[in-house]
Amino acid sequence: MSPTATAENTVLASIRQHTASENPSAFLAMSQGISAFTAPGLDGVIAYRRAGRYLVQLGGPFAAPHDYLPLLDRFVAHAHEQDLKVVGAQLQRADAEVYAEHGFTVNQFGSSWVVHLPEFTLHGTRFMRMRNKISRARRAGLQVKEASARELTDAIRHIDEAWLRSKGEEARPLEFLVGQIGGPAQEHRRLFVGTIDSQPVGYISYSPVYGTRAGWMHDLSRRIPDGTPGLMEAINAHVIEVLRGEGSHWLHFGFTPFTGLAQENELPGHSAAFQWLMHFLWAEGAAFYPAQTQLAYKEKWAPEASIPEYVAFDGREAASLSAFAHIFRACNAF
Repeated sequence: MSPTATAENTVLASIRQHTASENPSAFLAMSQGISAFTAPGLDGVIAYRRAGRYLVQLGGPFAAPHDYLPLLDRFVAHAHEQDLKVVGAQLQRADAEVYAEHGFTVNQFGSSWVVHLPEFTLHGTRFMRMRNKISRARRAGLQVKEASARELTDAIRHIDEAWLRSKGEEARPLEFLVGQIGGPAQEHRRLFVGTIDSQPVGYISYSPVYGTRAGWMHDLSRRIPDGTPGLMEAINAHVIEVLRGEGSHWLHFGFTPFTGLAQENELPGHSAAFQWLMHFLWAEGAAFYPAQTQLAYKEKWAPEASIPEYVAFDGREAASLSAFAHIFRACNAF
C-alpha cells in the first residue's frame, strides 16, 4: 500500500480497533517510511519495512481476530513470491504464540515497561535522587510546556544535531522501532519541550497507546548534551502530572531490546543459540545498543513488571544472526 492519506487512515483505524495483542508500540506503524500490507476482503494491516532480503514486520497483524491468520498467510506468501523472508519484531505474547504454532522460530527479544499513573508518586526515599535532579534542573531555569512541532522545527533540528554529534562520528538516528516527529501522524502525538532562558534544550514526544492499557508512550526523547542534570526527568515528571490531571491511567516507556529476559518467557521451539545471543548482548553489547542505559532510565520511574516482547523468524531453525541483523538494518542502525 502506498503512503497515501487513505493508507494512513486504514492503518490508524486498524491499530485503534484491533488491539487484541495489546501492543503499546502499535502507533509506530504510522511513521513515515513504514509500509502497510493489506489484502482484499481482510480487515487489518501489517506494518513492515524491507531490509535486504527480508520484510521486517513491526508487531503482529493489526487485524480482526478472524482475519489475523489469513492476513499473516497472505503477507508471508507475498514475501516468498519475491524470494524474501519475514522477520517479525516486537511481537506481543499473544502474537508470539500464534507465530510459534504457525511455523516460525520465536524468541524473546526484550521487554517493554509501563507505569500505572493513578498510583504513581515521586514521594519517598526511592525517588530522592530523582527529586534532587529535577530540582537542580528547575533551579537552572528549566521551563516545560506542550508545543507544536511545526513551531519548533528549527529548535528540534538543532537539538537533534547536537544530540547526534555527542554519540560519535558513526552514530545514526534510529528509525522504525522508535518514533519520529513530523508527518501526517504528528497531529496524534504530543510534544513537550524544556527551555532554559527561552532556549529549547530538550524534548520528549509521546504517542498514543490503545487497548486495555490505553494511554501514552514516552517515545522519542533528545536533549542538548550540556551537562545540566535532570532535564529529561523534569520534563517527564511534568508530563506525568499533566496526564494524570487529564485522567490518563497508563504511561508506557516502550520497548528495550535485551532487557527483562527470562527462561519462563521463552516458548517451545525457541532457538537456544539466539537466546544465548540476547543474554550476551545484554551483558556485553553496549557498543551495539545501550540497553542497560536505556533500562536504567526506565527503572527510575518504578514501572510495573516487565512485558516480554518477541522476535519471530520465518521457518523452523531460521533464527540466524543475519536475519536478526536485518531488524537493526531496518532501524537505520547500520
